[in-house]
Amino acid sequence: MKRLAWILGSVAILGLLQWAATAFLLDGPVRQGPYYYQIIILAGVNIILAVSLNLTNGITGQFSIGHAGFFAVGAYVSASLTYYGGPALRHALAFLPAFAQNGALLVIALLASALATALAGLLVGIPSLRLRGDYLAIVTLGFGEIIRVLILNIDAVGGARGFVGIPKLSNFFWVYLLATMTVATVWNLSRSSYGRAFLAIRENEIAAQAMGVDVTRHKVTAFVISSMFAGMAGCLFGHYTMYLHTNSFTFVKSFEIIIMIAIGGLGSIEGAILGAVVLTVLPELFRGFEGYRIVIYSLALILIMIYRPQGLLGRASLLGRRGGGAVTSAVKGGR
Repeated sequence: MKRLAWILGSVAILGLLQWAATAFLLDGPVRQGPYYYQIIILAGVNIILAVSLNLTNGITGQFSIGHAGFFAVGAYVSASLTYYGGPALRHALAFLPAFAQNGALLVIALLASALATALAGLLVGIPSLRLRGDYLAIVTLGFGEIIRVLILNIDAVGGARGFVGIPKLSNFFWVYLLATMTVATVWNLSRSSYGRAFLAIRENEIAAQAMGVDVTRHKVTAFVISSMFAGMAGCLFGHYTMYLHTNSFTFVKSFEIIIMIAIGGLGSIEGAILGAVVLTVLPELFRGFEGYRIVIYSLALILIMIYRPQGLLGRASLLGRRGGGAVTSAVKGGR
């Protein structure tokens, strides 16, 4: 019943947000409706990024700082597909009405981005996730920068000029549908036998391995799932903005996503959502303070870290047990 209530509540909230975005912001008296609508879209994309990274950094306890690299892979792979292969795909889908063609094309692009980033996550994860701590962080950071530099030197996707001409296929419905799917997937995964193994690895990797948990396999699984959702977020981002440039995928973006989950609370799915929304809206609230905007924004983050170092929501809502209990429950729940 709780799960059903959670699903119905999520649908109701999405419905209200859709009504607000269309009826009030776009069609209502607010002249800057498209501006606010874009903030809502970017907040949804950041929710997908934060919740997916939280699976690796917060729940599994690994320190990955290359999430922007997978974000970029998903964005450019899907944009290339719809830009170069879009006319052929539309011709094959000519029997469908225009809106259905757009939806089908976006679904194909999402699947392509998911497949590409899952493969990239697997290729990066298998060798790097045998490392720990700072070494893993350096490897993932290097991956993100390699992807960015490669894109800069590929003329087919615009290179340093940026990728233009991407069809606008993404909208509120698709962004928040995927955000809901991301939250539901991570939520249920964290409460499965795999989730208990993830928690065991985070609490004490050596103890988890001694109890029979396949540490490397579980870390790679979490990393691949996290990468896949980041790539799909990139697909939605590219097909909403209709323009891609590597400036949107620097290591600074990776750090922004880490700050989101740190502010909300590592390991807390609700905290990741809150952190994503706060860090999307907060810079816009300070936009009127030009010259002091970055100072005020940074000061706000510092105050949060000083007075709420565990994050705004902490991680108590996700963790029923801590320490050795997590290791024991992983073994009892199945490996």
